[in-house]
Amino acid sequence: MPADRGLGAAGRIRVEVAGRSLELSNLDKVLYPGAGFTKGEVIDYYTRVSVVLLPHLADRAVTRIRYPNGVDGQFFFEKNAPASTPDWVRTERLPTPGSSRGREEIDFVVADDLPTLVWLANLAALELHTPQWRVGADPDLLVVDLDPGAPAGIEECCVAAVLIRDRFADDGIACYPKTSGRKGMQLCAPVAAVQSADEISGYVKRVAEELERRSPKTITSKMAKRLRPGRVFIDWSQNNAAKTTVAPYSLRAGPVPAASTPLTWPEVEATAAGEPGVVRQFTAAEVLDRIERYGDLLVDLLTPGPPVPPP
Repeated sequence: MPADRGLGAAGRIRVEVAGRSLELSNLDKVLYPGAGFTKGEVIDYYTRVSVVLLPHLADRAVTRIRYPNGVDGQFFFEKNAPASTPDWVRTERLPTPGSSRGREEIDFVVADDLPTLVWLANLAALELHTPQWRVGADPDLLVVDLDPGAPAGIEECCVAAVLIRDRFADDGIACYPKTSGRKGMQLCAPVAAVQSADEISGYVKRVAEELERRSPKTITSKMAKRLRPGRVFIDWSQNNAAKTTVAPYSLRAGPVPAASTPLTWPEVEATAAGEPGVVRQFTAAEVLDRIERYGDLLVDLLTPGPPVPPP
């Protein structure tokens, strides 16, 4: 966590972060009661993970899920920049078609630097979600969300992930796995940023339907929840321009401070083969250890990939 520069009123601390002055508060407040994990530890985690996280947030409008009273309390989604946003935080006014509040445009926060990331963590923005596109551009990421329907779990997700990886490879598309930080996982692939979200989504839907035909007992491409028990839902709709996906390394709200964790393909293959405990939902401390060991396993997402094939 950034070094403090003195206590203020109501337990507030003034800190300097990369040349910006921030006021942090309630650092001892427990945000994950089941683990005793405090807001100060949340800020410390985001500070330490920033070197690999920030490149994945750069130029992307970030939707936050805030838990001001901890993961057991009420939470809210926040897309717009709050009134208290410092003037040095980058914001972008972007269209929001279909907004539930009838707003045509919103001033989004873009977390391009460490001070912004620390400021968001101090607001108890535990979860950070981003779209597949950068501001002003077409999607440069393809995302497949794998959602297991009980009794299916992470092992079945890994089986589906290997099938998707191999199918994408037939089209020259390389994808990279990560946990969701909850029960499922996601695959991400760099694409060329020359096609619309509808084109990307259509391609993933075609692949999902193909794999469902090949493995109808274990995979579904349909959203109906009645079809999901015992199957892995390949959510192709995650590529809709209005949707967001949890950012790699973002914390998730739950009993423990788990994070969306990049994986290696050997780990996924081992789990798909039935080796227990290799792929699971990793805690913040484990994520930091993995970064020390592997670096950023998703660094290839930062380089544009190929366009997806047409129908």
